[in-house]
Amino acid sequence: MPNAIIRAGIPQHSFALYHEIQFCLPDPVALLDLNDSEGRSRRILIVRDIEVERARNSIKADLVACPADFTPAGGLSFDREVATAQGAAECLLQNGFSEVTGDRTLPLSFQHILNEAGITVLCDLKMGVMERRQKSEQEIKHLRRAQNVTEQAIRLACEMIANADASVDGSLLVGNAPLTSERVRAAVNVFLMEQNFTGPTYIIAGGTQGADCHNHGNGSLFTGQPVIVDIFPTDMSSRYCGDCTRTVVHGEIPEQLAPMLEAVRAAKSAGCAAIRPGITGEEVHEETTAVLIERGYHWGFPPDDAAESYTTMPHGTGHGIGLEVHEPPLLDPKGIPLVKGDALTVEPGLYRKDMGGVRVEDMVIVTDDGCLNLNELPEGLDWSS
Repeated sequence: MPNAIIRAGIPQHSFALYHEIQFCLPDPVALLDLNDSEGRSRRILIVRDIEVERARNSIKADLVACPADFTPAGGLSFDREVATAQGAAECLLQNGFSEVTGDRTLPLSFQHILNEAGITVLCDLKMGVMERRQKSEQEIKHLRRAQNVTEQAIRLACEMIANADASVDGSLLVGNAPLTSERVRAAVNVFLMEQNFTGPTYIIAGGTQGADCHNHGNGSLFTGQPVIVDIFPTDMSSRYCGDCTRTVVHGEIPEQLAPMLEAVRAAKSAGCAAIRPGITGEEVHEETTAVLIERGYHWGFPPDDAAESYTTMPHGTGHGIGLEVHEPPLLDPKGIPLVKGDALTVEPGLYRKDMGGVRVEDMVIVTDDGCLNLNELPEGLDWSS
């Protein structure tokens, strides 16, 4: 049965499209896979005219063309995205297709232009999802490098904090200047840029700021308080992500924090031990939370009347990772079955409003009968040298 598939967008931003063509472009692209009634298949890539030669040398396709090669009767729009959609529509019509299937990322602009041309657009929500989940050996190699550099950034941040000086009021100093979340983050950013990595605002959250698991952190850091360091950059050479979290304390470790860390480490170990093909993300999450609950802690958001010392993990155990920091599957309630090749983070944490939080996060790859942990960093709170 004849069918046509379209993937479209800007590969620099569309991770689904980039995964399919492995070629980064800052302009709109349309990728068409056409299968006719006689079982013949053709792959046609439509790119901006100045990118045609470069694309031909980098992408396996039967035809690499530009929108002008498929100019409709009414001409092409001045807008590059609209023109690319018009070229894709005309290409489909010239090849005898009046229906095409797109994935969940297909831009609405493409659907609109295709519909205007009389082409029915269907959406396959599962298209490309499993292909991205089942990481190849090359993808695992990319992830291993990304995690290695991420660990170096984590170490830099934790040691910078642990080896700072403490002023009379407890605030930390480096070179007689206040050590702030922003200053640590800047040092991390400089290091990562030198490695050709980039990313969003990383988490350097000290004291009670760390009680909010996604608080980026700001202002001065203090001795005797936990600092959550969560770094999740992208390797610009491969476009794959790292993601790692550790917790550091300068000086004396609070009495209540040590058992929290041990519970989190035990929960992470239990989660990693449970991971294998076929187990659900929900079951992995249940393994981690069971450890926390057995040790007297909680899972879920605190009750409205909870004391400031109420200690809980309000988030899931982890998530998929690859070209994006957050990808399917999730390790949380309703988590789906895992498959070989899934790349996952395992990141239990505990948080209390009056003190802050502790979180430890590793990246693992699902193997035939378990998982491979890509992390090598220590998990303790003392990073002083």
